[in-house]
Amino acid sequence: MSANVTVRGSDDVTASEPAAAVEAAEAAAEGAPGPVGRDRTVAVVGTGTMGQGIAQVALVAGHPVRLYDSAPGRAEEAVAALTARLDRLVEKGRLDATAREAAVGRLHAARELDELADAALVVEAIVELLPVKQQLFADLEKVVGDDTVLATNTSSLSVTAIAGGLRLPGRFVGLHFFNPAPLLPLVEVVSGFATDRDVATRAYETVKGWGKTPVRCADTPGFIVNRVARPFYAEALRVFEEGAADPATIDAALRECGGFRMGPFELTDLIGQDVNEAVTRSVWDSFHQDPKFTPSLAQRRLVESGRLGRKTGHGWFSYAQDAERPEPHTAAPAEAPKRIVVRGDLGPAEPLVELFEAAGITVRRKKSDGGYIELPGGGELTLADGEASFEYHREEIVYFDLALDYARASRIVLSTKEGISPETLVEAVGLFQALGKQVSVIGDVPGMIVARTVAMLADLAADAVDRGVASAEDVDTAMRLGVNYPAGPLEWAGKVGFRRTSALLGELHERYPSGRYAPSIGLVRRGYAEDAEDAG
Repeated sequence: MSANVTVRGSDDVTASEPAAAVEAAEAAAEGAPGPVGRDRTVAVVGTGTMGQGIAQVALVAGHPVRLYDSAPGRAEEAVAALTARLDRLVEKGRLDATAREAAVGRLHAARELDELADAALVVEAIVELLPVKQQLFADLEKVVGDDTVLATNTSSLSVTAIAGGLRLPGRFVGLHFFNPAPLLPLVEVVSGFATDRDVATRAYETVKGWGKTPVRCADTPGFIVNRVARPFYAEALRVFEEGAADPATIDAALRECGGFRMGPFELTDLIGQDVNEAVTRSVWDSFHQDPKFTPSLAQRRLVESGRLGRKTGHGWFSYAQDAERPEPHTAAPAEAPKRIVVRGDLGPAEPLVELFEAAGITVRRKKSDGGYIELPGGGELTLADGEASFEYHREEIVYFDLALDYARASRIVLSTKEGISPETLVEAVGLFQALGKQVSVIGDVPGMIVARTVAMLADLAADAVDRGVASAEDVDTAMRLGVNYPAGPLEWAGKVGFRRTSALLGELHERYPSGRYAPSIGLVRRGYAEDAEDAG
């Protein structure tokens, strides 16, 4: 292999041998366990898409790699498939021919499990069945040395349970790669109840040396990403089930206002409704039916109907060749008001004031205990706070949703009660259209779409941190890199304000008193700390 190999694109792997050597030397000097040496064999058990992807990452990083599969001939097929992948990288100019030849020379198929005896690291990527995995590792313990690190790529099973019957459970760790493994940078390094700290550190340093971004995580249902991400799907489904908006509009709100790369309905169609629902149900069951993780009945019906998404040609949307993609609800053009009054501080929506002024709208500021925008006709525009318009019988209240960045958002979502005066709604719509935004008007749903989603993501993130699952930094990193969130949940809540985020959930809890929206004590504590800091 050449001294420095950088591979980018659809098979993205970055490896720098000198950098890895420096890191290993520094770790050794500090007395910390270093990564598995590049001259040591990495074995991968299971040759499906994930197994091949992990093998490619280790191979391009410079390790000898052995592939094993219990099905006869599968390992040889995987070697051929990986060789073809390397050939494509050479054709695209992402890997030089010399490095390709060296990598192919280090890649071997194993017909028997005992051919993995000299491996320094064995990564398992087989079927997600606990007894099958337990038996595999029991067999591996009879073959490999006591210093071999054993790792599982499980995404849904307990790392602790898989290692439970091992003679040396301390050398067992979770290495949860994301698919496709060569492309996605995140790896969750999961410590089971018995995992030795040095083993977890060695695994962490190894995948870091492979060009990945590892995060440390305790063994908890869903680890970091699949635990914290549940509200992204669940709140969208809840808004849909309440009849407040259709899937296309909800997706557009989270993409074009919230800054997420994909909406939850299109994303679950891509993942597979059966897969996404199974993960949700698994996490819910693992947390003893905690209402914060309650699955959606609407999604269950979709799965029962066989509409699983792209793979079946129909999910929330149709993927037939002649099918028209539903468009989000978008309000007709409306005349913008020439002047508005901003009362109090708009909080995270304060950047709107400068945008209104830049659009030629006269803005007057007046002091007020609450922050809202007063329209010329007397109506009020208020940032989503967990309440609903129908609660204000005489007032003309229109809520607008939270945006990641109001300047860059291309869509603003409004929510209001039935029977609001047409004049108020026209002024509200026209005001945001004057900024060049498309406007969607949805039903009167507390917390709207983006605001309640971000609040719930932050709540689960804070709870995970406070329960010792991972650090705040690792949680935010995992959510940005693992599921492409535009910001880490705690980072985003910090910008919105932990007090405001907690208060929104408190209002939702009053209106849906099931426990689902009760803010975690950690989120509430952060709100009080924020108040104390502001006062100081």
